[in-house]
Amino acid sequence: MNTPENNTPERDESNSGIRPNAGGTPNKPQPSPDEAVHAFEETLLSLEKTLQWPDARPSHSGSSESSTRQANEAHDDEARIGDNDEIAENGENAGNSDEDDAAAATSLPAAAAPMVFPSFSEPTFSDSSFSESTFSDSSFSGTAQETPVASEPPTAAADIPAPSHGPEAAASARSRLAVLADTLRGKTTQAFAPLRTRLDPAITALAPAARWIRSVWRKRMKFSYVLYAVVFIIVTCCSVLFLQWSVYSEPDYPDGAQVDEATKAAQSVAGQVTNFVSQSWLMGKHLFLLNCLALGMIYLIAIVVINRFWVATALFGSVMSAYAIANSFKVKLRSEPVIPSDLNFVSGGNTGDILSFIPQEDMAFVHACVRALVWFVAICVIVQFVDRRSSFIPTYWRHPIASARHIAGNVTRLVAIIASVSIMLSFTWNLGMLDGWSKNWAASLGDAPQLWNGMGDAANNGPAITFLRLSHTKVMDKPEGYSRAAMQDIAKRYADQADGINAQRQAKLTDSTVIMILSESFSDPTRVPGVAFSQDPMPQIRDLKTRTTSGFMFSTGYGGGTANIEYQALTGLSLANYSPQLQIAYQQLVPKQKWTPAFNQSWNEQNGQNSSQALHTFMQGMYFRNINYKKFGFSKFWTMDSDKYKITDCSPIDSAWYASDECTYRNVLSHLDAAGGPGQFMQVVTMQNHMPYNDWYQDNQFKDADASSDLTDGERAQVETYAKGMNYTDQSTMDFLGALNQINCPITVIFYGDHLPGIYPTAYSNPDNVIGLHETDYFIWSNDASPSADTKLPDDTAQYTSSNYFIAQAAAHMNAKVSPYIAFLTRMHEQIPAMSVPSAAGGDNQTPVYLDAAGQRIEDKQLSKDARAALHDYQLIQYDISTGKNYLKDTDFMALR
Repeated sequence: MNTPENNTPERDESNSGIRPNAGGTPNKPQPSPDEAVHAFEETLLSLEKTLQWPDARPSHSGSSESSTRQANEAHDDEARIGDNDEIAENGENAGNSDEDDAAAATSLPAAAAPMVFPSFSEPTFSDSSFSESTFSDSSFSGTAQETPVASEPPTAAADIPAPSHGPEAAASARSRLAVLADTLRGKTTQAFAPLRTRLDPAITALAPAARWIRSVWRKRMKFSYVLYAVVFIIVTCCSVLFLQWSVYSEPDYPDGAQVDEATKAAQSVAGQVTNFVSQSWLMGKHLFLLNCLALGMIYLIAIVVINRFWVATALFGSVMSAYAIANSFKVKLRSEPVIPSDLNFVSGGNTGDILSFIPQEDMAFVHACVRALVWFVAICVIVQFVDRRSSFIPTYWRHPIASARHIAGNVTRLVAIIASVSIMLSFTWNLGMLDGWSKNWAASLGDAPQLWNGMGDAANNGPAITFLRLSHTKVMDKPEGYSRAAMQDIAKRYADQADGINAQRQAKLTDSTVIMILSESFSDPTRVPGVAFSQDPMPQIRDLKTRTTSGFMFSTGYGGGTANIEYQALTGLSLANYSPQLQIAYQQLVPKQKWTPAFNQSWNEQNGQNSSQALHTFMQGMYFRNINYKKFGFSKFWTMDSDKYKITDCSPIDSAWYASDECTYRNVLSHLDAAGGPGQFMQVVTMQNHMPYNDWYQDNQFKDADASSDLTDGERAQVETYAKGMNYTDQSTMDFLGALNQINCPITVIFYGDHLPGIYPTAYSNPDNVIGLHETDYFIWSNDASPSADTKLPDDTAQYTSSNYFIAQAAAHMNAKVSPYIAFLTRMHEQIPAMSVPSAAGGDNQTPVYLDAAGQRIEDKQLSKDARAALHDYQLIQYDISTGKNYLKDTDFMALR
């Protein structure tokens, strides 16, 4: 007999030769079918002998019993699958009455009856029964090994008849394997019989309790759809009220003000929420209903998608609660509601950073809300188990077409999902469109959009509607006359103007290092009505502004909006030209842009790709800076949490939260090329004076120097802390400029505050103060090694500006040559010295705000013909770069000449 050990070479039938393997040596020969069957017989017999089988060869009856057993098990499994499909998945066949339960109990299969173990006599084995030889390797070899047993020994290997082939041999092997499995199960049962004997009394004692629990569980009621509807309405209405509460705040009245109790009640948070609801029948403005319908549709989507009413309720309630709490804090700190772009903070992994902005005195409220939310979710989960109606819409995915009932249930759920999602998407998409169906329908219910004022929109129309309105962002309308030919004409016209400007200038912009410093919330607090100190918080910068190019920057934000001002400074584009729906360009626009020209790229093109870098003494993901700076072309971005470019030696002042300006400037100096190499561009964002303004600083002299009037106690305390922070910035900035004077390379600094802090509610409540509260301080300064040292542009061209003009002003300050784009910005600044978004004027203003060289507002009808022409060019340029065809990319519009 041939065996694998014979190493008979395999023959290649094509040439009757030995077939080599991949290595060139003969393959190991394969056994013939006869040899394989015989080897299997020997192995099977060895297993039978190991188990001390009296009769190694199965009888016909054994085979029949095994076949019968397998058929019965298959039938039982099929029955159980059907029952589980109807009961576990849909909760429909668990019994509808006591009679059904009784009938079901009498028809239960044996497996469902109380577990009673049969009695087993404890097996005895001879010493040789499980000797080492029993499970030795040889017992599974091709040679049978004798094992002494008390019963008749199994048939010897020599008694095995010659193997047969065909279906009969396969059937015989299957039968023998089935009997072998039965024997293994029997011996296992015998081995565990003592344990079962000991557990049997406990099982018997617990059986009645188990039967009672099972009976009660099967008889639990199905909650009606009427109850679902009531809970749906209550949860939806509470969510709308909670969100509306989040955008209101208690009014502050000046000391001695005569305000009657009715007015105080109406202007309180409770009064404002009540008015929001009651205006449905008092003024015919059904905004409460509109918000309920919008949130109700979201709630319904969660229900039909999850198909578990109480789980969906827990999820919806949790999300709405978190939304309302976040909304409350953002309104309190920045006077604006949560908008869709804020979700990028969460998706960008900055949730912890946002939580750090919560004032310490409000943490108790947050903890209370979290505890209440945990209880709410726990109750919903418990009720989900108590409710026997496990599925909101009965569905049958295991057997989808088994019956008309199955088909109807599945189709109903699919239709519900598709319909609810489609309606919600269509509503959201059209809510911000001029002629959208949902916009017109919402208007019929009293919705009056205030896209220029997110806070006012949320307070008057509901934060849910404001959020949905901003979900579909329109960047800007297509300007009239936009085409490739029009953009080529603009590129040519301003190239000619650049040549005219450059003929009168000698310096090259990129030969100097330019440091653009956004100083967080920097402004002169004494310019705010009602705020005064007997000691100047910023004496050195105030003096510097008299000796260098300086003035006031018209900001797009109050209390926040850093990213927008920074975006304008780096790109020269203005938020005033965008649609009011575009709230934060860094989050809603830049990540999607294919072409993102920025001024730092000129240094990269002239001096190498490593010539521009950025530094921010906070987290890299804020406002997606890590993504946007990379698109802008910054080769390095130094932050507190960066892996590769990490700032490690920064700390706050006293008990403040954020890195000091002194630390920021020290890091800037360490990354400057002071060896006389090519010019660099550095973008710097500080954090020292970021909100909140708790009592951070020791020895704050401005507490005693505070001479303010008409401020609440809360305002006064914050203003005093803020003034001390300004004083620290004043000193560290002048020290930084002094260090730059020691470097023998031309360096120019563009320094500006991004916005005022949101700590002046009394002053902001007066409409006449709103524009002034959007003006911060700026200056452009050059060190002693620069040809433009001690340069000061005339106040009639520099007193008022906006951050989109900074690079054009710096080029004029440095007497540097410009690109066609910078030439355009130079002309634009001459025509409209400063511009900002509609909310910068407050009230119901719906158009961009323009200021003249003296800081006075220019109405649209007062714009000159040249100003209108330049503004139209601006809109064409901005549209082409932001959302158009990028025709200017194929020109030299951005290249320095």
